[in-house]
Amino acid sequence: MSSVIKNNNGVLARRLSRQAIIQWADTIVTVGGDAPVRVQSMTNTDTADAIATAIQVKELARAGSEIVRLTVDTPAAAAAVPAIREQLDKMGVHVPLVGDFHYNGHTLLKDYPECAQALSKYRINPGNVGQGAKRDTQFAQMIELACEHKKPVRIGVNWGSLDQDLLATLLDKNASSSQPKELREVMAEALIQSALQSAVKAEELGLPGHQIILSCKVSAVQDLIAVYRDLATRCDYPLHLGLTEAGMGSKGIVASTAALSILLQEGIGDTIRVSLTPEPGAPRENEVIVAQEILQTMGLRHFTPMVIACPGCGRTTSTYFQELASTIQSYLRHQMPLWKKDYPGVEEMNVAVMGCIVNGPGESKHANIGISLPGTGESPAAPVFVDGVKVKTLRGDNIAKEFQVIVDEYVKNTYQRK
Repeated sequence: MSSVIKNNNGVLARRLSRQAIIQWADTIVTVGGDAPVRVQSMTNTDTADAIATAIQVKELARAGSEIVRLTVDTPAAAAAVPAIREQLDKMGVHVPLVGDFHYNGHTLLKDYPECAQALSKYRINPGNVGQGAKRDTQFAQMIELACEHKKPVRIGVNWGSLDQDLLATLLDKNASSSQPKELREVMAEALIQSALQSAVKAEELGLPGHQIILSCKVSAVQDLIAVYRDLATRCDYPLHLGLTEAGMGSKGIVASTAALSILLQEGIGDTIRVSLTPEPGAPRENEVIVAQEILQTMGLRHFTPMVIACPGCGRTTSTYFQELASTIQSYLRHQMPLWKKDYPGVEEMNVAVMGCIVNGPGESKHANIGISLPGTGESPAAPVFVDGVKVKTLRGDNIAKEFQVIVDEYVKNTYQRK
């Protein structure tokens, strides 16, 4: 059993859980316990295309994904996994890879031992390991292979592929109850029981309990919150959060943020993924950025300097401050892979880009570096503040470049170089 504890400020602290270890080469990602909430993502390339998949994994890792999942659904995909791992290692990208298995995972892991070894974790869906008498046998084969290769396992139950036999049993039991529950409650219980029963079986088969991670994904915000609140009180396994099939664009971002933020605030969740449907031409790593921003805006982790910018109003009819805010934000994120290596702590820096005199100087003073651009009818001058002190006023056509230089100098002078 597990519990959620409060810290001295009355704010809900992290749920107590075991700690799993996901590793490749010298890269060790701890999940659960006192480890930070980890960001995970998944490729959408054809895994059989080793080069395209390795490139996308590199992009996701560069964006900040600490664990990357791959679909392993065919012999060609399983055969490509070692080549993907080799390609990544050559590029110096040691992010752990997770194999996502459905239906035929027991066969692929057995027939392609190099794939089984190249992966750092397996994801098993109890609803898709087999039907009838084959289910227990094929699940056992996958767990035994995980034990053989010393790999952790995420037992990932999904609303759309729930164990139908278990659900039917619970529905029959509910129908005969004197106080029957609603269908959604029964389905939620089926999700939780599927995960917990599978975890018990895995431990009985020899997989250490600290190498098991659970997830119970659904596509509705309130259902996800209810399921994880219940699950968190019934086990001490690390939990992976994600609103499955969250959707596209703002809908997917808002729905994922609403669900995950509530659970994280309550101390529930050890890894997260934001399952966005990519808009045409949009980079896959957007889901990583959203996940990071959820954690950072909640104050749980820091990934990249944050840009504070006003929304604009009738005082800021010029789009200049919007363009500068966008440019600076993109620049900071682009620089982070380099800065993170050389200037530890830079990810906690705040930069303010404001559009007029009303809140501009005040917000700029509260940030590490801030600039207050002139609003409509204001003097064409942009005061710059560093750690609350006005250091200069910028004018002319090169404000953006000059401000970027100030940001660079601040990073180099403030954060100790490794």
